[in-house]
Amino acid sequence: MKKHKKFLATILAAAFLLTAGGCGSDGGSSEVIENNTSQYKDGKLDLNSAKVKQKTAVIQQLIDDYFLYDIDPEKQEEAYYDALLRGLNDKYAVYYTPVEYAHVMEADEGEYVGIGVTVSKDMNTGAVYVVEPIEGSPAEAVGFEADDIFVQVDDVALTAGMELEEVVKMIRGEEGTKVHVKVYRQSIEDYKEFDVERKKIESVTVKSEMLENGYGYIKVSEFILPTSDQFTSAVDSLVAQGAKGLILDVRNNPGGFTDTVIKMVDYLIADGQVPKDGDTSKPGVLLEMKDKNGKVLYEDYTKDKHSVELPMAILMNGNSASSSEIMIGTLRDYGKAIMVGEKSYGKGIVQQTFPLNDGSAVKMTIAKYYLPSGSNIHETGIEPDIEVELTTEQKKRLYKLPHNEDPQLAAAIKALGGDPLPGSENLEAGTTETKKPGWVPPTEEPKTETTEEPRTETTEE
Repeated sequence: MKKHKKFLATILAAAFLLTAGGCGSDGGSSEVIENNTSQYKDGKLDLNSAKVKQKTAVIQQLIDDYFLYDIDPEKQEEAYYDALLRGLNDKYAVYYTPVEYAHVMEADEGEYVGIGVTVSKDMNTGAVYVVEPIEGSPAEAVGFEADDIFVQVDDVALTAGMELEEVVKMIRGEEGTKVHVKVYRQSIEDYKEFDVERKKIESVTVKSEMLENGYGYIKVSEFILPTSDQFTSAVDSLVAQGAKGLILDVRNNPGGFTDTVIKMVDYLIADGQVPKDGDTSKPGVLLEMKDKNGKVLYEDYTKDKHSVELPMAILMNGNSASSSEIMIGTLRDYGKAIMVGEKSYGKGIVQQTFPLNDGSAVKMTIAKYYLPSGSNIHETGIEPDIEVELTTEQKKRLYKLPHNEDPQLAAAIKALGGDPLPGSENLEAGTTETKKPGWVPPTEEPKTETTEEPRTETTEE
């Protein structure tokens, strides 16, 4: 034991000497870090400063001299760019490799390779959980359920500091490969493990039907490029069938493109109206984006010369986020819809993806968005006009809950003055339940030693 301690002390001393003084392979002090020089310029990190370059060289030399495993220079390069984004303290900032960005663009077109789950992140605990498995997906086939909390993906234990994008990138990958996932199932207070084959998932983002009482129902699952055309076709079809009113469902919808949702709300709202509590000098305003200095980066107005003059309600919950909240808030501000369900998520900021010339890309938060009334709902969300809670079991089954067993839908129909759906006459709203925190991820990666070779392959999104 004493010999081991002496050897460890020698290594630590050598590492200290290298860090403090030199970066030569013989442990000499061939280069000195000037601690009295600044690595900052104009309030920003100066990557070209002598201090940053020298410190980087020292660290790299330590890696070259002491790191046990083979070095993958491509992974080092990817991690370097990724760290620049992580250092922004922006939970939505991410660096995409060329392969990852290609997968992102495929998903935006309505198709991606994955296991087929909608996921979200609990902002209080940091846990990433399943909102709902996609019907007919590999995830549904193996038994994923709503509210399952991700604990581990392959051999990576998840921590509270991991962002949603990072976890999604680990879950997605090449078609035909398998991913091992460990989840904590809150309903049984125990863990479940799954081996799931990644398959091509086709995103059908809009589903619509005429309900038996004559009201049109439209569910929007996310806002990607094809969604606006699918939505306008659904609206036109239901109007042509003589719908008495429309019920829009954005529950569990995590958001998507602002351009897409703007086209959709513009299709419903008449041009040139003044929103409630809005700026009278801006009739027809739908959305404004402002940067950190309050400068307007973008604004859009009603302009398509189309509107739908039918009574409307919109179903919402705590997983209705981002572009979903733009739809909810815009229809609210123009008095177009009654809001039914639960308070929305509260994401009032906008990210932009910037493609780079080597095929990679970076995404970061660039602005806050403001609804027609001038309000920003970031970290506050939107309260419904009619609050209706679902039970834990109803939330778990929401993506396939029969219409006549859905208390929130029943409340929306009642608010519009419609007849109850057959079989739902005596349906009562769920009672509010205190949600247990379930499994809470550790705040940092556990400090453990292992004799196994560390995972070196980055799972592609």
